[in-house]
Amino acid sequence: MEQQRVHKTYKYKLTPTPAQVLELELVLSRCRTLYNVALEQRTTWWQRSQGKSATYYQQAMELPDLKAACPEFAEINAQVLQDVLRRLDRAFQAFFGRIKNGETPGYPRYQGAGRSHSFAYPQYGGGAVLDGGVLSLSKIGRILIRIHRPLEGVPKTVTISREADGWYACISCADVPAQPLLPTGLETGIDLGLEAFATLADGTRIFQPGWYRQAERALKTAQRQVSRRKRGGNRRRKAMRLLAKAHLKVKRQRRDFHHKTALHLVQRHDTIYYEDLQMANMLRNHHLAKSISDAGWAAFLSILAYKAACAGRRVVAVNPAFTSQTCFGCGVVVKKGLSIRWHTCPECGTSLHRDHNAALNILTRGKKQSGAGQALQAST
Repeated sequence: MEQQRVHKTYKYKLTPTPAQVLELELVLSRCRTLYNVALEQRTTWWQRSQGKSATYYQQAMELPDLKAACPEFAEINAQVLQDVLRRLDRAFQAFFGRIKNGETPGYPRYQGAGRSHSFAYPQYGGGAVLDGGVLSLSKIGRILIRIHRPLEGVPKTVTISREADGWYACISCADVPAQPLLPTGLETGIDLGLEAFATLADGTRIFQPGWYRQAERALKTAQRQVSRRKRGGNRRRKAMRLLAKAHLKVKRQRRDFHHKTALHLVQRHDTIYYEDLQMANMLRNHHLAKSISDAGWAAFLSILAYKAACAGRRVVAVNPAFTSQTCFGCGVVVKKGLSIRWHTCPECGTSLHRDHNAALNILTRGKKQSGAGQALQAST
């Protein structure tokens, strides 16, 4: 049997010298300038041509002329500049797709200094090469990199990103061999919630500490320090760095919990069913939006699908309609508000926590859906 292979991205910390930091920031700034100029060009062409915009290929053909007119762009790898135009093209494709689907369009925005954080080498070996503990970047130099875990598969792209605590390299690899786990014969449904982060079909409840809620007071203090500093000053930049690091710590705490929880579920179950929730609609509830964002359900489901694919497991989405209201024992719909946390059925007498009841319904729907051949395998 042929071994299953997946795509995987490895993220490593870079340790550039002060001179290399300046070079990285310069490349990032010029990529942002190119993005904004290309966006302005597309907008102008659309207005002058009465509904006809520039394409990626038209703008890419003008890059040699741009380098001749502006020599500073000649100091950047050509594939990096092409990737900037591809990013803009993808933004427009998504914009037109939203219009076609009747959604809120959201025209592509100009990138300010705080909105541009990465640039990419779209072809490994065409400007970025990893050699042991050194990453060689075209027209930037050789930068030390911390390889904390071995790189597997075939490297395809390299993305250089700036975060609050330094620079990172994200190397995307194809044909990474999966590591399937031995089957357990168990299936479960998970109900994602706020009182408990997740409730399983066997009644197990997984609680999350609420990282943003815990750090909210410290974040408010850091934000107040930024507001008090004079714009453009060094003290304001320092306060902004401290605020960004505080937010980054909360983000990493949440991600660490997601990874550990997903790994625990994947190791114990062959198939995991979950509700196909519309997160964007749920965030419109201003009373629950902060708690939902703090829980990070969408990020958790993405991590769960990735770990399941690597372990040879299945993650299946089911219809979320009335999973909490429907009685697991007899199928009668028992109306109850969010404040009522216990499900009691007047018909059959079933009594259990509403989240446990929902998890059992999710498991039942998932089994019926899989039996009918309509299972939705989560993408990785």
